[in-house]
Amino acid sequence: MSKKTPQPVRGTQDIFGAEAEAFAFVVETFERVRRLYRFRRVEMPVFEKTEVFARSLGETTDVVSKEMYSFDDRGGESLTLRPEFTAGIARAFLTDGWQQYAPLKVATHGPLFRYERPQKGRYRQFHQIDAEVIGAAEPQADVELLAMADQLLKELGIHDVTLHLNTLGDGASREAWRAALVDYFRAVAGDLSEESQERLEKNPLRILDSKDPRDKPFLADAPKIDAFLSEEASAFFAAVTSGLDAAGVKWVRAESLVRGLDYYRHTAFEFIPDEGSASAAALGSQSTVLGGGRYDGLMESLGGAPTPAVGWAAGIERLAMLVGAREEERLDVAIAVEAEPHSEVAISMARHLRNNRYSVEVVSTGSVKKRFDKAAKMNPAYIVSVSDEAGEPSRGIRSTVTDEVLDDAIKTAWAYAIN
Repeated sequence: MSKKTPQPVRGTQDIFGAEAEAFAFVVETFERVRRLYRFRRVEMPVFEKTEVFARSLGETTDVVSKEMYSFDDRGGESLTLRPEFTAGIARAFLTDGWQQYAPLKVATHGPLFRYERPQKGRYRQFHQIDAEVIGAAEPQADVELLAMADQLLKELGIHDVTLHLNTLGDGASREAWRAALVDYFRAVAGDLSEESQERLEKNPLRILDSKDPRDKPFLADAPKIDAFLSEEASAFFAAVTSGLDAAGVKWVRAESLVRGLDYYRHTAFEFIPDEGSASAAALGSQSTVLGGGRYDGLMESLGGAPTPAVGWAAGIERLAMLVGAREEERLDVAIAVEAEPHSEVAISMARHLRNNRYSVEVVSTGSVKKRFDKAAKMNPAYIVSVSDEAGEPSRGIRSTVTDEVLDDAIKTAWAYAIN
């Protein structure tokens, strides 16, 4: 009885070919840019104790209550596959003695896991790039992070996006604003959507970014954060915006851009495709390309001392969609083995060329008569055929480009291989 082939798990993906090249291009560009800004590379565990995310994200959030992949290990301890990077990095800052490096600039990338409905650009196992600055209370940290994000997007070739920026104020400003929002929305609660009615007591700021048509009539007249900003919070935001102007980062004010968790302070931001742009068409409803904010209260929720911090993350899959399919880099040399006794010559030659940073494919399988044609289909810059002449290896070369340096390298590799 034949067995059915196992199918991939819903919400996961196998990435191959041009799509995999686009994925790799995003990661390689991120690694290059984070070095320019001197962000230190960190590698984080794929799973943490469940309490790390429950305490940092909040027990009542959808991520914690509905989307986390949690399980008990053999010792009975509840563990969770990471749904985001920030909580784990904050935990490591407290437990691994990273405070000695403050202000600490770190960056990472890798897979994350959330149980949600798969859709375009969103998966249950997905991948993000992430950058954080921990221990810097100054607005200049926000500016540097945003300049880094802006440069990354430009180097990826993504130019049709704009930074949407808002301030949530300091702790006192945010609480005063929150209270005013509760009073305002409570007066019209019966006309709000069910989701916003639920958010009213738990998370009123989130009503401001509601897309439900029933809520929209009440959003324009809702209290604005600017009316509640302390002098210090207003000065902080002004320093961020003037710094962005100096850094050449294009931005617009987005008063409805909020963060629901109480530990967020001051700057909140998202890079969003411009209306009618190619990026907007590519992403559809999943419009945010990169987002983040300042989370000065997070360390306290994990039992640490008050510690200022700011960070951002971006989905690699979404960025790869905007980058578009990318072909593999052109093959430098294909070596067609047309005489089996001399296959070692091809192997030795390939080794010498690869050691000198040239890409090489050795064609030594299948019909001997078809190997040259097989090599030609790879569209290399040079084809080297290794044939036999009176019992000695002979060489033929065909090129599609003019490259004197590579031509000399091939001749040197051939001499190396036959001696």
